[in-house]
Amino acid sequence: MAAPLEPRTGLPVVAMVGGGQLSRMTHQAAIALGQSLRVLATDPAESAALVTADVRLGDHRNLADLKQLAAGATVVTFDHEHVPTEHLQALVDAGHRVAPGPGALVHAQDKLVLRRALAAAGEPQPAWTEAASSADVAAFAAEHGWPVVLKTPRGGYDGKGVFVVDDEVQAAELIAAHGTLLAEERVVMVRELAAQVARSPFGQVAVWPVVETVQRDGVCNEVFAPAPGLAEELATAAQELAVRIADRLGVVGMLAVELFQTDTGIVVNELAMRPHNSGHWTIEGARTSQFEQHLRAVLDYPLGSTAMTAPVVVMANVLGGAAAEPDWAGPPLDERVHHLMAHWPDVKLHWYGKGQRRSRKLGHVTALGDDLAEVRARAVAAARYLADGVVDEAFAFAGEHRGARA
Repeated sequence: MAAPLEPRTGLPVVAMVGGGQLSRMTHQAAIALGQSLRVLATDPAESAALVTADVRLGDHRNLADLKQLAAGATVVTFDHEHVPTEHLQALVDAGHRVAPGPGALVHAQDKLVLRRALAAAGEPQPAWTEAASSADVAAFAAEHGWPVVLKTPRGGYDGKGVFVVDDEVQAAELIAAHGTLLAEERVVMVRELAAQVARSPFGQVAVWPVVETVQRDGVCNEVFAPAPGLAEELATAAQELAVRIADRLGVVGMLAVELFQTDTGIVVNELAMRPHNSGHWTIEGARTSQFEQHLRAVLDYPLGSTAMTAPVVVMANVLGGAAAEPDWAGPPLDERVHHLMAHWPDVKLHWYGKGQRRSRKLGHVTALGDDLAEVRARAVAAARYLADGVVDEAFAFAGEHRGARA
């Protein structure tokens, strides 16, 4: 049976579970391809729901809402992994195409499933064990040392569900609260990297340069593309690792492989099977963004070029800061946006339309250039100004742009 098409455009319909900023930026990419993304949002005020015409309100944990989203769609995909695996299998059994499928996505949903699959494939990863009791953690620590990293197998993101414990008492408290946990050695790392690959149902793959990610309190703050000073052979190894994982698991769409670089190589931290924060730089920094590539991949279109548009690209997240506080007395958002554009006219802003609160991802900025230190300074200064209203004059542009409006 032929895949459903949108009768007004004659083009496929992509339905995305989740109404956050990833859906919002995927919608932007869909417009250029002649599509209007269908989005399942929990609230009409969600980031993607504010800008997308075809919004279905519902709960991603409700099978009936998922079926309503999938009805008439060419393919169902995701901006987060928190959909019950059994519901996705029910969609597949009902004849809907889901990309990535539940058999692949479960490796991004369940960290224990991922660890077992990587072990079976012989891929590099931290030492780990399944911990159903504090005694399991203590036995693991006796071999690998304290502290031990404990993770909830499902539901964690941006540092949530990740705990560092120094003794068996702390481990017992967490297991009592959360049940069986994944226990991992605390990796002594040089830095964190990410390798992204897109894969189509046909098996075509496309990879971007490996990037360095800077994390603070478990949240991505900055991304440097390409990862500075990364040896070519290690970069190639990271890309090949991502391709192997995508092929072995049957991923369709985007796959982000989060990596730890150590003194001896790389190990896999986690996976995301969707557009990912580590790839936001590709909107301006690559010939094909991760968002367009995800659409191409899930629709089995030929994939686009991943060549960089500049030697150096830096993305800085705008996290809720002083300006998100209720008693903020500084310039309002519109004024801060105006002055950002005046001070840094070449920095590109992406604002997500979300309610402001401390530490929340509210948007990101991207800067391009030739020198990492200079490009990073511009991106970080612009992001800091949006978050805290602080202008670093050392990186402000002088001239006719500044002070254009009082």
